[in-house]
This record gives sequence, C-alpha cells and structure tokens, in this order.
Amino acid sequence: MKRILTGISLALALGTAQAADIVDTAKSAGSFNTLVTAVQAAGLVETLKGPGPFTVFAPTDEAFAKIPKEKLDALLKDKAALTKVLTYHVVPGKVMAKDVKAGPVKTVEGSSLSVTTTGGNVAVDQANVIKTDIIADNGVIHVIDAVVMPK
Repeated sequence: MKRILTGISLALALGTAQAADIVDTAKSAGSFNTLVTAVQAAGLVETLKGPGPFTVFAPTDEAFAKIPKEKLDALLKDKAALTKVLTYHVVPGKVMAKDVKAGPVKTVEGSSLSVTTTGGNVAVDQANVIKTDIIADNGVIHVIDAVVMPK
C-alpha cells in the first residue's frame, strides 16, 4: 500500500511540475532572463500567466544583447514603448510549428509580423526561429535569435 501511495504522490508531483504558464516556462528555461525582466518591467506578467492561449516568439538573452546597452536600458525604463515591443512578440492562440504558414500574422500589439518559410527555416520579420514548440499550459514558445520591433 505504501508503494502505491508513493507512486501516486510522485505522479501528482510530476503532473504539477509540468503545468507551467508562459512566464514560468520562460523562467525555468534559463535563457530568457532579459525577456522575463522586460515582461516584469512592462507589467505583463499577469497577462502572460492568464488563460491565453498565446504564441510567444521569445528572444533569447543573446538576442537582447544585440541591442546597444543604452538603447535597451532606455527601453526597459519606458513602459509604453516596452509594452509595444513585447506585445509585438505575442500572437493570440496556440500556433505550433507544423501549423505556421508564411505571410502576415496579427500580433497582440496590433500590427502584423511578417512570417517567412524558406527551405524549412522560419523567420519572423528579421529574426530566425531557432527552436520551436516549447509547450506551456497556456500556449507555446518559439525561440528567436533577435528582438523584433514593431513598425
């Protein structure tokens, strides 16, 4: 009986460990520290912890490092501009890699990302998608190698 209860406890623990929203999934990945800091600075944590679903094109820390430090620091201090940039990386709904099609895709920010698919590679605006289908309980994350800016 004890073995069964231990197995049930382990199953419950594993089940809850896998249920993570977009923000917690990004935090646990370890390569989105700047993105998580930006989401916090913009006051978007609760939104991205909400029911969604969301598709997030998430720039890595290396992608944010391509932005000159002064420009990034200024962006992090300008909540309105930061919100505009971050919501430009978010598409309503859960779009898995197999469902991505070339063309304009409306973002939460309001304008459209330009999605291109060439030779099996996918890009959004000028950023390459380098990893796909990181599942969260309220959507999916696709990793990109650059920060995209709304027009």
